[in-house]
Amino acid sequence: MPGPRRLVGAWSEDPLWARVYPVLVDHPVLGAPLWRLGLGTDITRLHAAAAEIGELPDGARVLDVPSGSGVALRGLRPGAHVDLVAADISPRMLERSEAAARHQGVSDQVTTALADVGALPFADGTFDLVVSFTGLHVFPDPHRAITEMVRVLAPGGAISGSALFADDFSGVERRYGLVHAAGRLARVLGPMCSSADAVRWLEEAGAVDVRLEMSGGIGWFRATRPES
Repeated sequence: MPGPRRLVGAWSEDPLWARVYPVLVDHPVLGAPLWRLGLGTDITRLHAAAAEIGELPDGARVLDVPSGSGVALRGLRPGAHVDLVAADISPRMLERSEAAARHQGVSDQVTTALADVGALPFADGTFDLVVSFTGLHVFPDPHRAITEMVRVLAPGGAISGSALFADDFSGVERRYGLVHAAGRLARVLGPMCSSADAVRWLEEAGAVDVRLEMSGGIGWFRATRPES
């Protein structure tokens, strides 16, 4: 009998979730009720967060980590002049990001980088925007990941993202704990952290104007790096 990991697929392989997730995002009629039922959140918040990428001026540099199936690329506008680096520790996920870029006609704005978020291969202050959508909870060291993502932000740059957080839920929201347990059993979730941890680590890394709002089982966060 195959175990949960075989049924789901490890991140180093081609996880089943990597195929399901973009379908839920790109088809809101299907995805919206499932996101609402399972995680109590609104999938259009992801669409709105990704749209910020398309509002950046020409020449802006963006880091998307982990890029996964390239969901964040939906924010790019064909014909624009944004430089987006899709970074992931999985070569298969980078292939999916490249395919998404081709499908959306934005390959000229996207490069990929095989990278460990705990030791990003970029200089300090490289990016104007760092996005990390539904990714923080899969990292083996979320504290180190936050520190690194803020490090590579340029002065005045912003970090934006979402994640499952291991907060103390009550009532019907206790169902989110079942999602976490299933994810850990399948080995697709890391140690995770609480929303309070994430806020504290962002501030310790030097980010300001830190905002984190829980929407069901997902927390949506945003912060900036001071101009000087």
